[in-house]
Amino acid sequence: MPVDPDGRWFDNNGPIRVDGGIAVRAQRGKIGEQWWSRRFVDLLENICQPGRLGRGRSYARKGQVIDFELTPGRVFGRVQGSRPAPYEITITIPAYDEAQWTQILTVLGAQALYRAALLAGDMPHEIVDVFAGLGLPLFPSNLDMRCTCPDWGVPCKHASAVLYVLAEAFDNDPFLVLAWRGRDRDGVLSALRGLPEPVEEVDPLAIDKQDLESRLTDYYAPAISLGRLRERPARTTVPPELLLRVLDAPPIKVRHIPLTDVLRPAYRDLAAD
Repeated sequence: MPVDPDGRWFDNNGPIRVDGGIAVRAQRGKIGEQWWSRRFVDLLENICQPGRLGRGRSYARKGQVIDFELTPGRVFGRVQGSRPAPYEITITIPAYDEAQWTQILTVLGAQALYRAALLAGDMPHEIVDVFAGLGLPLFPSNLDMRCTCPDWGVPCKHASAVLYVLAEAFDNDPFLVLAWRGRDRDGVLSALRGLPEPVEEVDPLAIDKQDLESRLTDYYAPAISLGRLRERPARTTVPPELLLRVLDAPPIKVRHIPLTDVLRPAYRDLAAD
């Protein structure tokens, strides 16, 4: 049986047990409860080999991840494997610079819905469209993953374990998604508070309420002279996905993404055509 420098034995066939490691809450089934963490897990399952992810989930559930640290564009973690020394994992993505974040926050701050949700500590679904519209995707399409283990495959089970722990950390704090791209919670919130209040959007379905008794004498009269009727330019630009906003969303999801989020880009494409 192999022995480490301190005289402790370890098993080459399985990881050394960790006391106080980070274990994900989901001990079976899917990892990630919120839409943003599920979106990240869906990304992993699209770009990574299922077998390697499966072994990583097992490590994450056993608590083999000792710790991890998230900084702009980088996640560093340590995972205990079968060898005495923990493996070190680095996962990097592009972090956006100051000018790019100024663009992002200006658009987010101009929308009352997005601004209010973020200031309340929530992550609105539409934020993905905001980032994509600026050519700055919120979620990465690929990951640069490196591990000190001898496994040549990418990702190895140690990197996969860190990714699943990261996904559950996103559950607890959605601002970590933004922090990975370069701006942490305090930076986002202070920037939004410093922006001017957004102008309230005009509701195209809103009408002025009037008592019927006050209109009895001219109820059937046209609002303007029939001779003056002509085509008028629209005063308000109606968003193409207006029905998705007004109607109650059906309880249907596609790969854990609400149906309205799936349909919204299609409505906008139809309007553009």
